[in-house]
Amino acid sequence: MSFAEAARGFPMIDPRGVGRALTRRRRVRLGDVSPGGRLRLDATLRYLQDVANDDARDAGWDDPGWVVRRSVVDVLKFPSYLEEIDLTTWCGALSPHWAERRTRICSLDGETLIDSAALWVHVDLDTMRPSKIPDEVVRDLEEASGGRSVSGRLLLRTDQFDEHPLDVVTQQWTLRYSDFDFLKHMNNASYWEIIEDHLKYRKDLRAGIRAVVEHLLQVEPQHHLIHQYDDRSDGISLRLLVEDVVHAHAWVGMLQPTIIE
Repeated sequence: MSFAEAARGFPMIDPRGVGRALTRRRRVRLGDVSPGGRLRLDATLRYLQDVANDDARDAGWDDPGWVVRRSVVDVLKFPSYLEEIDLTTWCGALSPHWAERRTRICSLDGETLIDSAALWVHVDLDTMRPSKIPDEVVRDLEEASGGRSVSGRLLLRTDQFDEHPLDVVTQQWTLRYSDFDFLKHMNNASYWEIIEDHLKYRKDLRAGIRAVVEHLLQVEPQHHLIHQYDDRSDGISLRLLVEDVVHAHAWVGMLQPTIIE
């Protein structure tokens, strides 16, 4: 199975319409868009982080111990500069140590523009190892999740990436001070800047696309990051390494496979 096949197999779901959900409205600003005026993917991930934080604060969860394991983003249509959008977030699935946060971005007339699913792991900040989700958080989330559970298993694996090793390009990726957050790890949204660096050459990937980023190990300020990618007609497979250790996998491409007649 390739990165593309594994990524496309992930299911998006609709909200159940019961339980906790939060909607926030915002306008797409100048610093969020590409030169062509579309909302960038890295800015989209910052929006998703912001509404997740808003939800936690609104619920009264005084608990910063959450890190993202995986983000899946489906772009049906990119929002554009100065457009107002609504972001609605809810719990799509729940397990003892992690939760799946779903977020849908819609135009003001209700058209779905972007669907996303993020696997958030609850961690002990002293050890950065998974810890049990607090009972009060579970009580707030379980109705919206509808009893649906989520696995921490990776979608993308190195053996899938190495299917065509001769096509892989290897480059150094320069880390910047602004890539890191208060946990002293490379922030989730910064990984998506790497995907954006590829999209500028792939203007065919603008609608009906899926992007997946999975985090295996955190990237820290002292690391020297290696960027490998395999660019194909219907998508791009990527991975990030420190020396010879893989720290993240990613894929971006068409939601539906290209059919060659």
